[in-house]
Amino acid sequence: MRATRVVQKILSNYESDNPGTKANLCRILMNGKLGGTGKMIILPVDQGFEHGPARSFAPNPAAYDPHYHFQLAIDAGLNAFATPLGMMEAGADTFAGQVPTILKVNSANSLLPEEAGKDQAITGSVDDALRLGCSAIGFTIYPGSARSLEMMEEITMMIEEAKAKGIAAVVWSYPRGEAITKAGELSIDVSSYAAHMAALLGAHIIKVKLATSDIMQDEAAKVYKAEKIAIKTQAERVADVVKSSFNGRRLVVFSGGSKKGADSVYDDARAIRDGGGNGSIIGRNTFQRERGEALEMLGKLIEIYKGKA
Repeated sequence: MRATRVVQKILSNYESDNPGTKANLCRILMNGKLGGTGKMIILPVDQGFEHGPARSFAPNPAAYDPHYHFQLAIDAGLNAFATPLGMMEAGADTFAGQVPTILKVNSANSLLPEEAGKDQAITGSVDDALRLGCSAIGFTIYPGSARSLEMMEEITMMIEEAKAKGIAAVVWSYPRGEAITKAGELSIDVSSYAAHMAALLGAHIIKVKLATSDIMQDEAAKVYKAEKIAIKTQAERVADVVKSSFNGRRLVVFSGGSKKGADSVYDDARAIRDGGGNGSIIGRNTFQRERGEALEMLGKLIEIYKGKA
């Protein structure tokens, strides 16, 4: 497998990693229609765990079948497919080697009582990822939750194991919990802080949500104002998150969120591209659409990240 100069430059930022881990990162970066560009589109399908099957798949019933998602990622020419253990096992043999995969190794669910706090159960392992031929593990942390320190300890140990065994690590860093207001979950200061924490924990790829121009922390607001940090446009906010991820030395992809209009999805992608982000990790906005419509949307997103739309 060749690696373009762009990809070689990205891999050089991961100075402590062994050849196995870098090879798996290379597989993700070189796969699909964006292969070699340094941009990525990843299909994540963990929403059934988080929201339930009907809320996730009823808008497009074909998506109840795990094979549907593997095939969608392959046919669309995406960089990777991410999903929890059971769905990965349901298609790992049929689609072995056809698309890089990311095993999501922790999950929450919407049946938990509020008093349980914001947390996720570990549902997979590094050895599962190796057994199933995955290129990476994926793990969610909730900065701001009372359980966040435990989550950070868990992912630190799993990242250590993953790196020792040649597997890359993707960290979903989603601020939420007792210390975070609803508006604060998407505020630019908290979003950049969450991305920075993921980088400090050793993530190779960081997944965050697109931020608003709100600032939740009073002390942060003073700095943003004093230093005249530009956050008015979405592209400027993407740039601030990327800067907070070791000044672009770590790969940063942005969540697509709940299903919305196609134009909004495309505008988000242009902002990610123009702000220096590495791409999208987009699930419901694609698999909840009819297959032909989803492929058309993903094709347009690829053109946007290539700078052609």
